[in-house]
Amino acid sequence: MTGIDITALDRAGLTRSPQADNKSANELNQEQFLELMVTQLRNQDPFKPMESGEFLGQLAQFGTVSGIQDLQSSFQGLSGSLQSSQTLQAASLVGRSVLVPSQEAWLVPGGEVTGAVDNPDGARELSVGVYDLSGRLVATVPAEGQGERASFRWDGTGADGEPMPPGFYAMRPAGQLGGEAVALDAMVRGKVESVSIDRHSGALSLTVTGLGEVELSKVRQIG
Repeated sequence: MTGIDITALDRAGLTRSPQADNKSANELNQEQFLELMVTQLRNQDPFKPMESGEFLGQLAQFGTVSGIQDLQSSFQGLSGSLQSSQTLQAASLVGRSVLVPSQEAWLVPGGEVTGAVDNPDGARELSVGVYDLSGRLVATVPAEGQGERASFRWDGTGADGEPMPPGFYAMRPAGQLGGEAVALDAMVRGKVESVSIDRHSGALSLTVTGLGEVELSKVRQIG
């Protein structure tokens, strides 16, 4: 068996010390791989030559790895582009109102609270009880609309017609389904103040007046 051509291995970069090259010794680029394959063919045992299938298999394996790396790079570029596009779209929401799931709402001075009731089962006689922080019922407003979503509006006044002080209030929707009272989920409208992005996960969040930070994926309606 003929000895291995050290010159060919040197050209392939396989005889360099780790200090001579910043790349890891077990990393080959395409040119180095092909150089090594040619050297292997030249110096193979003539009585035990490499089978063509084995040779092609090694080439295919390297091509697959190289292709996967290129595909990963393409996906990373596409992900970055999509993330940038999504961030720009989310930034356009600043100043607009959004409908998000929440059992609490913030009443601004002289303002009102608007939202919707999530009604997937088609309950009837929908209403929303408004409670203060002590758990006292201060108002009850109707929720109207067909389909899975019924809208409601509270003008900020109590059951006695007097304006309620600004602050947080609990929204507790209820309705009748099959002759029984059922509790439902509330959604509240709020104004988008800012947009932020998580540097690790890339998730987008909105800062909504009175509701704090809300994930963009939880927004049910923009209007």
